[in-house]
Amino acid sequence: MNPPTPRPGFASLALAGAVTGLMSGLFGIGGGVLLVPALVMLLGFPQRLAAGTSVAAILPAGIVGGIAYGLQGNVDWISALALAVGMVAGAQLGSWLLSRVSTRFLKGLFMVFLAAVVVSLWFAVPQRDAEIDLDVLTFVLLVVTGLATGTLSGLVGVGGGVIVVPVLMFFYGASDLVAKGTSLIMLIPGSVSGTLGNWKRKNVDLRAALIIGIAASVVSPLGTLCAGLITPLWSNIAFSALLLIILVQMVVTSIRQGRRRD
Repeated sequence: MNPPTPRPGFASLALAGAVTGLMSGLFGIGGGVLLVPALVMLLGFPQRLAAGTSVAAILPAGIVGGIAYGLQGNVDWISALALAVGMVAGAQLGSWLLSRVSTRFLKGLFMVFLAAVVVSLWFAVPQRDAEIDLDVLTFVLLVVTGLATGTLSGLVGVGGGVIVVPVLMFFYGASDLVAKGTSLIMLIPGSVSGTLGNWKRKNVDLRAALIIGIAASVVSPLGTLCAGLITPLWSNIAFSALLLIILVQMVVTSIRQGRRRD
């Protein structure tokens, strides 16, 4: 039997959305890496519902933040298209798997995922003027990257930016701002695709997603402005520190819950 759906108040959802939007614009992510733990640990959402709601909520922030980066000339549109093609298919696969894997596995996967991102950020400090060298092989590899990202996105409820931003910088040679802008544009179709799949499988709270998404989209442009004011190195340091704090909190919570079961 599924646990009852929580009904958190407007203010708590809007606050979660505002923080998500700021982080989305600042780091080029959908914000799910922050939103999923917040929904689970602070607002009482079950893991599956948190993941599905997060995928829906990050859509407005992705649109607004992506447009802001695009207006600054910090989006590689062809790379974003290649990534999006893979994301759409991967998001459907991830949302299908979401309803078939255990909650404990999802939490473990999410923590491993966070740890991998934290480590990767220390190996991907780009130059501001770096660009992606596109050819046919690179386009195909970007599609494959989008497919893998979309699958993980659908499973753990993140938009994929925490994967794509470091990958674009480390493996494809993008600058940090282009990686962030391209990531936000990429996650738009993936979010739509994943939300449709989650809605069919009743893994999304559309009311909560709407409130969070609107609040996030209002604050997201402030994050994009801040992103241009800090250096790539300090951006990586701040992002990795933030993710490490979340990871430690999730590990501690999991240990405590395990002791209670024992």
